[in-house]
Amino acid sequence: MTQPDSTFSDIDRAHMQRALVLAAQGLYTTDPNPRVGCVLAHGATVVGEGFHARAGEGHAEVHALQMAGSHARGATAYVTLEPCNHHGRTPPCSEALIAAGVAHVVYALRDPNPRVDGAGERRLRAAGISVAGGLMSDESQQLNCGFVKRMSTGMPFVRVKLAMSLDGRTALANGESRWITSDIARKDAQRYRARSSAILTGIGTILIDDPALNVRLPDSDRQPWRVILDSDLRTPPQARVINREGSVLVFAARDNAQRRSALQAQHAAVEVLPAVEGRPSLHAALQRLAAMEMNEVWVEAGQTLAGALVSAGLVDELVVYVAPTLLGPDARGLMQLPPLLQLDQRQRWRYTDVATVGDDLRLTLRPL
Repeated sequence: MTQPDSTFSDIDRAHMQRALVLAAQGLYTTDPNPRVGCVLAHGATVVGEGFHARAGEGHAEVHALQMAGSHARGATAYVTLEPCNHHGRTPPCSEALIAAGVAHVVYALRDPNPRVDGAGERRLRAAGISVAGGLMSDESQQLNCGFVKRMSTGMPFVRVKLAMSLDGRTALANGESRWITSDIARKDAQRYRARSSAILTGIGTILIDDPALNVRLPDSDRQPWRVILDSDLRTPPQARVINREGSVLVFAARDNAQRRSALQAQHAAVEVLPAVEGRPSLHAALQRLAAMEMNEVWVEAGQTLAGALVSAGLVDELVVYVAPTLLGPDARGLMQLPPLLQLDQRQRWRYTDVATVGDDLRLTLRPL
């Protein structure tokens, strides 16, 4: 049963805050599972804690119960997501909590997975355990924005990364863009790559920049899928994005047996999607990625693909790095959008965060 935050005590909030900190330790590793943390406590005294690290391994509750041992009996469990009640790769956490003799469960966010979605809470209540939900639900949802969206809508959470000058330019007229923003900003973007299920780009970026699109962080051992929208399978088999560790998926609008075979010989997957105006359907591509259990998609692309995603209403978040430079009117713009006849047709966004990253600004926005 969801309750307002105001009905919880300061001790409840402190334990849930700790559980959220624990959950965030799985930011780069839990995919496609949600990031979940758990704290077991008697009043202010913590007796166990844990977080979910990887799919197929123990959930947060299991690790906390192992740490608590017999002290779990009569304790309150603070979990950032409703405990599961189904057999997946691991047994149900609701059964583990019941078997350990936990007296109370406080969770942040109801699990949107149709296999759970209240079933965990009902199972706990049926065993005589009191349950309260909704404590810091917004924080848990933000941590699991991709998992929540995929389970709720069948689509992944889409972030589009952009880097621009103060006058809204992304490259010189000749295409030169390395580098508009600072090394610190580029390292910051690496962390968004690392938390994502897939990095999406277009064939134009591949042909012009030949990016690797891999994660280069010492504390990340997982590589997201690299996904290329490539209408005619023009991706060179020797492209850096193909010849890097991790998996590559190329979405085409038209098949070409010779080009497909050349990419498959380099272990790239190739799929032909329905075409929209001669290009792979963006909606179909994102639906397919969600079906492959991809939660968060990080887009690093040129102005054409970025504009098409925004125009189609498929972008959940913009992450814009702004460098304190000016490139002038002949430089390339931020994205290609259809012309407007009236000002009230404009797309409106809201800032959710503004931060200084080295010498640059990082603006985070969501559709209004």
